Amino acid sequence: MFVPHRRRRRGAALTLVFAGVLATGAATGSWEADARGGPLPGAARAAHTAGRTAAAKTDDRPSASTTRSGDRWGGVYSAREYEGFQRALHGEYIGVGLSVRRAADGRMEVEGVERDSPAARAGIAPGDRLRSVDGTEVTGRPVTDVVARLRGETSGTGTAVRLGLARDGGQEWERTLRRERLRTRSVVADRFRDGSAAGTRIKVESFTRGTGRQVRAAVRGTGPREGVLLDLRGNSGGLVTEAVTSASAFLDGGLVATYDVHGRQRVLEARPGGDVRRPLVVLVDGGTMSAGELLAGALQDRGRAVVVGSRTFGKGSVQMPRPLPDGSVAELTVGHWRTPSGRTVDGRGITPDLVVHGDAEPRARSVLGGLGPGA
Repeated sequence: MFVPHRRRRRGAALTLVFAGVLATGAATGSWEADARGGPLPGAARAAHTAGRTAAAKTDDRPSASTTRSGDRWGGVYSAREYEGFQRALHGEYIGVGLSVRRAADGRMEVEGVERDSPAARAGIAPGDRLRSVDGTEVTGRPVTDVVARLRGETSGTGTAVRLGLARDGGQEWERTLRRERLRTRSVVADRFRDGSAAGTRIKVESFTRGTGRQVRAAVRGTGPREGVLLDLRGNSGGLVTEAVTSASAFLDGGLVATYDVHGRQRVLEARPGGDVRRPLVVLVDGGTMSAGELLAGALQDRGRAVVVGSRTFGKGSVQMPRPLPDGSVAELTVGHWRTPSGRTVDGRGITPDLVVHGDAEPRARSVLGGLGPGA
């Protein structure tokens, strides 16, 4: 995808390199998890046993062996998991259109409802409480477990899932929904005004195909002197080419990151022609990982943005998939990537310029207002 044509096969494999492991962070309760996303990667189970769902033994055995070998992110996808992961990278998923998060008291809350989805047609709304999935109480469970139940480990389109729900005021009810193939919106842009601070917030959920183009379009759609708040909180990674294209919206060419595969060094560079004068603040948190960290680190190192929030997850390793005879796919770590200044991110994360615990968006808006209008 981003390496010379003679290495096309390897380049295609590396489209998965910077895909984050959503289940890993969600298992710690550090950020919301989206029930609309792709399958739980085997690497998540290898790294955080507490985040495991009721997975097939074929997933657990290889994950355990890779953990013993010291490969934290190594793992094995079943053929179905890998197919689902590929679909997710194209912005497609099979589900009911709900995203959920765990509140401080352990309750599972509906964070978002996809437009025209089964959940939307059933009248489910953000703020509703999810009590049970197929008769199993979900309060206090890891978000990863709830996500897996909503998706169904081996379920396809048309399969049913029964939800127990509650709403403020004491209302409780059940709905049976049927899963559909839906599309995600990886980029959402909206204008805000907060006192003297005004600008456009561009929220990037993940780097699926077309995300970079959407980010560039969102930047072009802002006012000529308007600041941008690039929200990468909870961004679980995705396609590295899309992260580089997103960086190109704010950089006039130059280095985005370096990486190595089996000791061979490679570079990732932005395209020339990006908007380098527009005020830019990047929001990050513990759920910002992989390609999300790559973008935030590039903009920070290049002096292009002020990074606000909490330290990012710290996944800077490179995995390459290898098909196995039974149709499953093994992933083994083959290298690491670094920011333009040479910082290693794996296991360390990116420390923001301004560390803010809790909801950092108000502070980020204030910082953006202080940067003034673009030249």
